[in-house]
Amino acid sequence: MSRVSVTGSKRVIDDVIEAAYAHHSLHVTDYDDRYEGFDPGTSLEGAETVNERLVTVRSLESILDVDEDDADVARSLDDDELVDELERVRERVNELNDERDELQAAIRDRQEEIDRLEPFAELGIDLEYLRGYDSVEVVVGEAKPAAVEAALGDADSIDVFDVFVGGDVVAIVARPTDPDAEGVVQDALVGVDIALLDVPDADASPEEYVAELEAEQADLRDELDAVERELESVKEEAAGFLLRAEEELTIEAEKKEAPLSFATTENAFVAEGWVPTESYPDFEAAIVDAVGDHVEVEELERASFTPDGDHHTESVDDESGGSAAESAASADRETETAVATDGGHAAHGTDDPPVVQDNGSAAGPFELLVQAFGRPKYSEFDPTLLVFLTFPAMFGFMIGDVGYGVLYAAIGFFMYSKFDGAFRELGSVAMWAGGFTILFGIYYGIDLFGYHAYQLLGIHWPVEGKGLSPADLDWGLSFLVVSVVFGILHLNVGHVLSFVSTAQQHDLKHAVYEAGSWLLILNGAWIWIFSRVFPNAKPDFLFEAVSVLTFGAVSFGGFPVLIGWAGAAAAVLGLVLLGIGEPPELAEFLSPVVNVISYARLMAVLLAKGGMALAVNLLAFGAYIDDGGDGSFHFIFSADYLSYVQSHPEDYELVFAGITTAFDPASIGLVGVVALVGGIVVAVVGHIVVLLLGVTSAGIQAVRLEYVEFFGNFYEGGGRAYLPFGRDRKYTRDD
Repeated sequence: MSRVSVTGSKRVIDDVIEAAYAHHSLHVTDYDDRYEGFDPGTSLEGAETVNERLVTVRSLESILDVDEDDADVARSLDDDELVDELERVRERVNELNDERDELQAAIRDRQEEIDRLEPFAELGIDLEYLRGYDSVEVVVGEAKPAAVEAALGDADSIDVFDVFVGGDVVAIVARPTDPDAEGVVQDALVGVDIALLDVPDADASPEEYVAELEAEQADLRDELDAVERELESVKEEAAGFLLRAEEELTIEAEKKEAPLSFATTENAFVAEGWVPTESYPDFEAAIVDAVGDHVEVEELERASFTPDGDHHTESVDDESGGSAAESAASADRETETAVATDGGHAAHGTDDPPVVQDNGSAAGPFELLVQAFGRPKYSEFDPTLLVFLTFPAMFGFMIGDVGYGVLYAAIGFFMYSKFDGAFRELGSVAMWAGGFTILFGIYYGIDLFGYHAYQLLGIHWPVEGKGLSPADLDWGLSFLVVSVVFGILHLNVGHVLSFVSTAQQHDLKHAVYEAGSWLLILNGAWIWIFSRVFPNAKPDFLFEAVSVLTFGAVSFGGFPVLIGWAGAAAAVLGLVLLGIGEPPELAEFLSPVVNVISYARLMAVLLAKGGMALAVNLLAFGAYIDDGGDGSFHFIFSADYLSYVQSHPEDYELVFAGITTAFDPASIGLVGVVALVGGIVVAVVGHIVVLLLGVTSAGIQAVRLEYVEFFGNFYEGGGRAYLPFGRDRKYTRDD
């Protein structure tokens, strides 16, 4: 990327903006008001009018529910057509929308009135009899009749009363003791829990009044349907125009507001930004062709990636020998202010170049996970490819089930095919995670929703499970070792990237102190742990795991004692280097060991999710352990099979009978049917819960390992996306 400045007279600012917009390569840097004599620019004349029209267009699109599928053939749109047609469409749409709002409000009013009449319908009294009396008071409300009658009976202000009840509604007719008194009934009911109701102003019965309101409501709905059809007609006619108008006005608004990012004086301006270095000659030519010598385009700095993924910058000398302000003065002799800044340029600051992430179609969606932490800076290695290689593998390792994997992949495909943007990318991530879940599920014994399908197929499978049954405990411990070894490799990659980055940004000495020290501590400590030094103090599974995982083809008895002590010496050397280069970090000298142990969560989630699936199957179908066989769990499923297991206690150890085994097809009864249905419900709901928890547990744990343990060694994030000034037209043509 090349950092460039464009300096010129304000008389040509419109032409410069047009040329830069058309070239669509300049990522504009906002001026931060740090230099004396320069102020942030202001919008060009007409910006307010353009923005008002843009707001109008977007409002009309919202009213008509216009989307990109309603676009017609792209064509040009001149200003006169835009203004005249926009006013015509606005008047027509606003008129219809106002009419629609009025009709909808009237329908709501009728519905509210109908709802208000429901209590009166329960009373069964015509509305005209509930109002209009001089000598008695009538009050209607929702309350308990007994409480009302008790309160009225105790009131001295009431001579006589009667209470009519319909459901929860009461109608009270009472004659006050004092003929001139008002509100005596309500006063008497102060201590009663009653919700007073207003009597509608109608003389008919509640049923007749409701029928009248419903008829009015039906007529209003017919009118509303007619208005909706008219709006749909307007939409079909105006949708293409509105999409063209929005695009045209958005382009105009961006152009007219562009000077807000410029540094300006009374008569001159300076715009800065980044363009791809290979595009700079074309960019310069486009600007110069547009305004000639009224503008000066300069390349201030070049930032380029090195083959290993880092970057460096090079200042570009100003061949003319003049400053940006002097260039502006030559373009406009009325310029009164000049500023001397960094390198003679009116620079906006030393901001990092913007970043373009391009990781291809396979790894590209995983940019979503990286950007959730922070977009890489221009000077940083983009870890997207590494996340692509490790995240799905960690997720699949932790879930490891063909059934769940198929569902994850299916959900991902649905999201990928039905949505755009982040949801589409998330769908792609889910498909990759589902694929690896299927692969590990096959490896773990063709695991299908917690059931080892190889047992059903009657075949031998070298991997006996996940470590959940007495038969496969060795496998569970071996997977713990796998998790730790993966952590060592993963962290080594992070520290190596840190070493390379530090060496390029500083020097080899800094790299050795800041990153090399951690590499020595990490590898030295774990070589010592996996060595035969003090073998009795170390668990046997550390050395037996390789043999288990390779089915006995390869054995590993631990590194020799000499290698172990060499590892310890390397770790001590790393501590010394760390103390020399970064003394405060000595407080974290155990982090290489602790961080690797943190990867044991991979095995922990594997066992937890496998155990949950096993528990669901145990509850639903029951299981036993074959004491005379391989010692693994076997599911029962049927009542006959359960009877057989129970009749041979010397051979089979019953773990749980299961719910569905209460169903016997030979003697179908209500209890058996309920048990069958209940067992199926338990299995379905239980596996759905495990499926959802798999996303939250395995997904979160894998992301945590990427963000905390891995990224923490070499990656900060905080970069900016490359957003070039300009846009590609979709609905209009620039004729």
